[in-house]
Amino acid sequence: MSTKTSELLAVAAPRTVAVVRGIPDEQLDLPTPCPDYSVRDLLRHVYDVVVNFQSLARRQEVDWSGKTDHLTDGWRDRFAAETGRLVEAWSDPAALEGVSAGMGLPQETVGEMALIDLAVHGWDLARATGQRLEVDPAVLAAGHGFMDRMGETGQQMGAFGAPVPTRADATPLDELLARTGRDPGWTA
Repeated sequence: MSTKTSELLAVAAPRTVAVVRGIPDEQLDLPTPCPDYSVRDLLRHVYDVVVNFQSLARRQEVDWSGKTDHLTDGWRDRFAAETGRLVEAWSDPAALEGVSAGMGLPQETVGEMALIDLAVHGWDLARATGQRLEVDPAVLAAGHGFMDRMGETGQQMGAFGAPVPTRADATPLDELLARTGRDPGWTA
């Protein structure tokens, strides 16, 4: 089975996994476009997202305060495996039904949050480590739709920064990044 959410995650996940696999240990302390987050910190966060959103797909409670150090031996391969499990968890149509007890949002919106985190944080990590991340047009369209509905709420909750102005020649990815409070031209 599959759902629109799992299909989009299946497109976004391998691209973020490729960026993660391309990060050498020597780059773990570099800054990222996320203020106050090093590459290491952001990798830990994205790892938590991938694991916790599997549980959210199954309507299980998650503990965001847990500070598991996922960056131990074999972490790149484990991240790839966990993203596969994330896609699988959201492929069950029941994962998109109803409201998330833990988040109080429609399950479909929760699945979109996982997608946005993979795509945007994938870009953050790519930019911080000198890599490129191509985001599929369907993922970008879903991201813009999510921001149309949830951007202001996300800003109020501190998940996104204030929107950043973009240049006239901004790409759809640049525009999405700017909507989440990122400078598309960010450099270390």
